[in-house]
Amino acid sequence: MDVQCLQVGMIETNCYLLCDTETRKCAVIDPGDEAGRIAVAVRKSGCAPTAILLTHGHYDHTEGVAELRRAFPGLPVYLNREDTPAAGAPASLFPPVPDTVPYGEGDKVSVGNLTVSVIATPGHTKGSVSLICGDALFSGDTLFAGDCGRTDLWGGDMEQMLYSLGRLGSLGGNFKVYPGHMEASTLERERAWNPWVKQGMRMLQSAKEA
Repeated sequence: MDVQCLQVGMIETNCYLLCDTETRKCAVIDPGDEAGRIAVAVRKSGCAPTAILLTHGHYDHTEGVAELRRAFPGLPVYLNREDTPAAGAPASLFPPVPDTVPYGEGDKVSVGNLTVSVIATPGHTKGSVSLICGDALFSGDTLFAGDCGRTDLWGGDMEQMLYSLGRLGSLGGNFKVYPGHMEASTLERERAWNPWVKQGMRMLQSAKEA
């Protein structure tokens, strides 16, 4: 497995190429802009794209989808149905992405021989998800290095965010954390130093003890 990161667009969204080095297949995670540059990176990787995986529906994570689909026709796009205008999300912030495949908690997507597992992590948006593949955790705008995503936009909810961060912090073992913005981290580091993750884990523990 190989992970490549490209920072794209005005907000420097992290777009990831998740590559299965055995089958030479890959998925594109959050192509937020600069689709031509992403397509070049895909071709240089030597991997054939099999899917576009979206951690949520904000424009800065989806704007490159249409052009990338033109470069690679027939590419399925996965998005939680809660983050669509059809579910009430404002189109200005959640521009329509046609013909998406809905996914959410417990779903799995194959990328060559790799399996990507989906965890529902609402809080930043109603339909935010995090993706786990091997020792990699793609956390979108839920978990950042030392911080968490904002909750003051449509569909944001701080209580849900803390619950989601508590769930991620409670995952067994360590993971390399690949967030939607800024630098990568590890889950072990976030458990130890991220105040929001620590608060979320305490909240979950209190709920279990109640």
